[in-house]
Amino acid sequence: MEFRDELVEICKEYPDFKLEFHYRIWETDFLRFYQSQINYNISKTSISLDTTLYKGKKSYSFSMKEPSKQKLTEKIEEASNLIDNLPEDPDFIDIEDDLQRSSEKDKTNNIKQVNLSRKLDILSEVAAAVSPYEFKIYGTFICNYRTLYLINSNGVNKKEINSPIFLEVKAVSDKNEVTVMENFGGEDFSRFDQSRFIKNLTAKVEAAGSEIVDVDPGEYEVILAPRCIGEYFLYLESSMTARSLDHKQSFFEGKLDKKIFPDSITIIDDPQDPDLINFDYNSDGHVYQKTTLIKQGVFKNFMVDNYYGRKLKMKKNGSDGGALVMETGDKNWEQLVGSVKKGLYISSLHYMNFINQKETSITGLTRDGTFLIEDGKITKVVNNLRFTEKISDVISGITDIENKSYTIAVSGNYGEFGIYSMRMPHVKVKGFKISSSTRTV
Repeated sequence: MEFRDELVEICKEYPDFKLEFHYRIWETDFLRFYQSQINYNISKTSISLDTTLYKGKKSYSFSMKEPSKQKLTEKIEEASNLIDNLPEDPDFIDIEDDLQRSSEKDKTNNIKQVNLSRKLDILSEVAAAVSPYEFKIYGTFICNYRTLYLINSNGVNKKEINSPIFLEVKAVSDKNEVTVMENFGGEDFSRFDQSRFIKNLTAKVEAAGSEIVDVDPGEYEVILAPRCIGEYFLYLESSMTARSLDHKQSFFEGKLDKKIFPDSITIIDDPQDPDLINFDYNSDGHVYQKTTLIKQGVFKNFMVDNYYGRKLKMKKNGSDGGALVMETGDKNWEQLVGSVKKGLYISSLHYMNFINQKETSITGLTRDGTFLIEDGKITKVVNNLRFTEKISDVISGITDIENKSYTIAVSGNYGEFGIYSMRMPHVKVKGFKISSSTRTV
């Protein structure tokens, strides 16, 4: 009997409890490169089980590696002796009971599809492209293959396969340590345009050879790279959850179906977008549905999971915020930059922290390529800058949007390297607030 089937049987063997299992078989091929040389390559497989046991309104959770039925039943028996001494959660109602399934389709294992030899060929070409400018490349190239089983006592028995790809290349100058970055992520490697990737990185490298300057604090017209506007939406996403609404931390409280942003702003959470890493279910096992979060500036939906859906009497939608897509505009890259008389191009953000989540106020730094724009041309490298902004003001300040978008991947690079992706265009923003210079690149 497969362990998945044993988990189903265990649910039946403990009728006095409700059990919830997340059983994962995770493989990775993780390559790190440094100074245009391979630093190390790790291939490993990990099998793990996360379990939550419920008794009435009380719960107890535990995890284990290399699970077996014997180890699990021993742990359940141990938990059953402890759970009566735990406090109740008065708001808990029930675990997920929606048995609807997605297609649960099989996927190509990108560890095999994008093997080490292929990775090395790609990185060799990238390194060769930036070498004439006296830059070397650093970064990571990750391929995972994960099978997740979601099983519980309410009859949920679902399977999801992901095989995400994450490529992040940082090019660093040998002369002055100026850095620029290019990124790719997804599940369909046929969508990786190697020539465009190299062309984009090389263009940044060329610009990074310019004079380095500081700029004064103040408000600037800026072009935000897809990665930047995507990160702002990832932070804003925390205000779009039913959880944040319940905790009185949501910027969107009282704003459902109200116009908040310009007409040009539409954000969709689309877990089946072919350019992105795809998901079938949210963490509860509910079908992860394509959900419009903001439509033409109007806030349309919270992301609602099982717990808060029941507590707040909101309809669950399975939306997890792991596949954000911003609709494009009507300006090409040249038009965006060409329309800026004096401003900044910001290619990446770093070390962002909320000052006040409900107000969306945040502080952070620019990095990996900040440039001065003068008379519609990128002219100089700018030292990294500190900003303090409200995300809502940044989005409200968007005046133009590029007519194409780019897939950007994000990864924690620890644990099981959780990898997610988003698809974003460049945007032009007015009145972006710079608070100080770091005096460093």
